[in-house]
Amino acid sequence: MASARALLTTATALLRAAGVDSARVDAELLLAHSLAVERSRLLLVDAVPADAESTFATALARRVLREPLQHIVGHAPFRHLDLAVGPGVFVPRPETELLVDAVLPTLRAVAEPTVVDLCAGSGALALAVADEVPGARGYAVENAPAALDWLRRNTAGTTVQVVAADIRDPDLLVELRGTVDAVVCNPPYVPATQCVGPEVHADPDDAVFAGPDGLALMPDVAARAAQLLRPGGVVAIEHDDTQGESLPQLLTHLGCWRDITAHRDLAGLPRYVTALRH
Repeated sequence: MASARALLTTATALLRAAGVDSARVDAELLLAHSLAVERSRLLLVDAVPADAESTFATALARRVLREPLQHIVGHAPFRHLDLAVGPGVFVPRPETELLVDAVLPTLRAVAEPTVVDLCAGSGALALAVADEVPGARGYAVENAPAALDWLRRNTAGTTVQVVAADIRDPDLLVELRGTVDAVVCNPPYVPATQCVGPEVHADPDDAVFAGPDGLALMPDVAARAAQLLRPGGVVAIEHDDTQGESLPQLLTHLGCWRDITAHRDLAGLPRYVTALRH
């Protein structure tokens, strides 16, 4: 049986050579996955059984080719949740968690609040709100068939309702019009000509890219949010770090928003905007 320490040392070197920034962390997560243990338990592992070593070697080879770690292990953490993900759905990133923080004060001030997650993908935002706000009613809107499969899997047994629809539809959730407390959205926003890493290319193109400036879907996001929200309701929209001025300007020009605020992510980059419905 191979030594866990030796396997991790070799794997870290291979991943670093492949350009993986988080080489040691990824090596540990892959080994923990192969052993079916928590990463924190690796310190207790001395020798790795042959079958787990073989599983690890296969997983490592996939990661060296820059297949997303989350596709290999089959899940992704998001706030207090662990979401099923894989090919066909956008892998949620840590910076998107900030959108939940942005709407929690509004939602916690309302009994049984309603939140709509536009471009829901895996359902990360709607599910996180439902997990953290007792009594919240969540609606997760998605129209890509592959993403819908993952969304339905993640929302099964929860209070979040899947809505298979296009957010460009002006009649979307017409029955909720003017009553929603919060709208959250992590839409496709990367400019089509922008260079991205291999892991981003593994996400569906229609969940990543949005025209020459990345703003192609933003007018529809803003319009649907304006239709759905009650007066004083909050919208939180994630955006590219090149859109820290253009997206707030777009909301300003619509004339139905107040308290439009630009926010930065944990790296200090422009990342999302919030606004309240007039």
